[in-house]
Amino acid sequence: MRKTVLGLTLALFTGVSAFTIRQNGTPEVPPHFPAPVYDLSVHPVTEAGFELGKTLFYDPLLSSDGSISCGSCHQQWAGFTNEDHTGSHGVDNQLGLRNALPLFNLIFYEHFFWDGGVHNLDLTPMNAIENPIELNESLDNILVKLNASDFYKEKFRQVYRAEQITSKEFLQSMTQFLASLISAGSRYDSYIRKEGEVLTADELAGMALVQQKCTPCHSTALFTDRSFRNSGVENNFRFDKGREEITLNAADRGRFRVPTLRNLDYTAPYMHDGSINTLEEVLEHYNSGMEDQETLDPVFRQRNGPPGLTLSEPEKKQILAFLKTLNDPDFIKNRRFSEQ
Repeated sequence: MRKTVLGLTLALFTGVSAFTIRQNGTPEVPPHFPAPVYDLSVHPVTEAGFELGKTLFYDPLLSSDGSISCGSCHQQWAGFTNEDHTGSHGVDNQLGLRNALPLFNLIFYEHFFWDGGVHNLDLTPMNAIENPIELNESLDNILVKLNASDFYKEKFRQVYRAEQITSKEFLQSMTQFLASLISAGSRYDSYIRKEGEVLTADELAGMALVQQKCTPCHSTALFTDRSFRNSGVENNFRFDKGREEITLNAADRGRFRVPTLRNLDYTAPYMHDGSINTLEEVLEHYNSGMEDQETLDPVFRQRNGPPGLTLSEPEKKQILAFLKTLNDPDFIKNRRFSEQ
């Protein structure tokens, strides 16, 4: 019988852990989080499965030339994004069109990537694996390599009792690692859970401003409503039409995922194309830098004047103060998620 992890992410937080995996492999969700979308009762997380998924995540075997891994573009110290890269950095030093999204709290999402083109967490690795300017590999070739490895044959035998590694076991093992990347240990989380954390006057004012001016886009404890919106980033849509490329609906042109506000100190540059380098510049974009496009989200339109949120300098400083309370340093330093 497989041994299930009793406290898979126990080391994530200071103080009392807010996210653990029960003995049946289902998550104990932080009380202020929404319900998970991914059903871990169907595919429970196990200690051996988690370790196998982590090994695969950091193994360049998944790329066509053996030069990069998933962890190359999703670096833990950068909130599992690609540090200082506007686009994902793939084989042959190629750069993708889009900024790598951070990898955490994924079990709470129904759609993945900037355009929402993948609808199942198990399938997310395929997006990078089969992209010719990222890992540039095929699933069939990966399975050949895994089945030719005595190391991986034994690991998959231990986790799945499988003599032959198939796409099902491979993708589910990746999910066991990805599903465990939970970030809910920030100062804000401790404050909300009433664990003795105290926010300053500026941080509290910033929180009120985010609730007033940044919702519904950045709502719930995930700090995203998980929708797709056009936020007025300059774009002629010649190379990237956003969600329209998935839906083929012109109304979705320029719409991209609303990213989380968590761990922003680690995940620069910002926006879908990595075109903004600092949080100060991000706020100024929403204040005065929006391009008035046809599909610009209505929340940004003002009755009189250009689109934007109309933020004063004191308000911007207060918002920045609050955003720092959403950083989770324990998450980016947790050796359980590190390549070792």
